[in-house]
Amino acid sequence: MSDTMIFVNLPVKDVEATRSFWGKLGYSFNAQFSDENSASMVISDSIVAMFLTEARYKDFTHKEIADATRTSEVLLCLSAGSRAAVDELVDAAVGAGATEPRPAQDHGVMYGRAFDDLDGHTWEIMWMDPSMVQG
Repeated sequence: MSDTMIFVNLPVKDVEATRSFWGKLGYSFNAQFSDENSASMVISDSIVAMFLTEARYKDFTHKEIADATRTSEVLLCLSAGSRAAVDELVDAAVGAGATEPRPAQDHGVMYGRAFDDLDGHTWEIMWMDPSMVQG
């Protein structure tokens, strides 16, 4: 199923603030699927984050929306091409208003840091030594 895509839907309080935050990190948005209630952020050819106002998000669920600043709803992990790329992205996120919830985790063959975005969603950024992945 190599053509499978993932669309991660996350509720946000302010779509424009979210768009600005992620734009500062170098991400782009698909205007065709974005409006005043949503922002479609392209992570890769097969991964899209859909940031939806809480009102719009409620159109898709009958459940209570988690307050990600108080409870853990999901941990999102993105790979990075190098240790330096991990640091670059997390440092940029913190500079744009994110918080860093924990110290870096350095396991030699794996290195990762995390940040909580403007709405408290935790994004982990991880580098793994390619020789360990290749088997």
